[in-house]
Amino acid sequence: MPTSNPAALDFLLTRRSRPAKTLTTPAPTRDELEPILRAAARTPDHGKLEPWRFIVIEQGAMARLADLAEARGKALGKDETDIAKGRGQFDQGILAVAVIEVQKASDKIPPIEQTYSAGAVCLAMLNAALASGWGANWLTGWVSHDRGFCEEALGLAENERIAGLIHIATETVPAPERPRPDLAAITEWVER
Repeated sequence: MPTSNPAALDFLLTRRSRPAKTLTTPAPTRDELEPILRAAARTPDHGKLEPWRFIVIEQGAMARLADLAEARGKALGKDETDIAKGRGQFDQGILAVAVIEVQKASDKIPPIEQTYSAGAVCLAMLNAALASGWGANWLTGWVSHDRGFCEEALGLAENERIAGLIHIATETVPAPERPRPDLAAITEWVER
């Protein structure tokens, strides 16, 4: 019989992201953030490529990124709603970790597996932040996928892209519950 960890399983069964717009100060210090980053870096990584890295966006950088998101949105002809949404996650941001997918040349590990690993890092970081008692949310949005923003805001190289912006700070309201998938509708059992 395997040794169970009921507390960890209960956490995973009840975890809930906190809306980024409801987060406030304080955010984790660098020392408090380190174990969260360390936990995320333990993500499964076929081939040990480490096809990801972290850029910690502290509050002092948020205004610059908000202004850049607005400028990029206008240059791209985005409507006011999209521009406000792109700008908003930085205007309201306290601290975020940009998980950067780094595609690495490999004869054995296809690019899609590297993408999956970067996505798994985002979830591991989100869960580590929540388990540490912080409010956290995984966001992307059009700014995360806009090459011009990625290069100018974060200096990303050609083989890099944002897998997620993990906002981490203090939650101000209890996380709202949301409908969960019907397990029977999404599960198939194969016996032979």
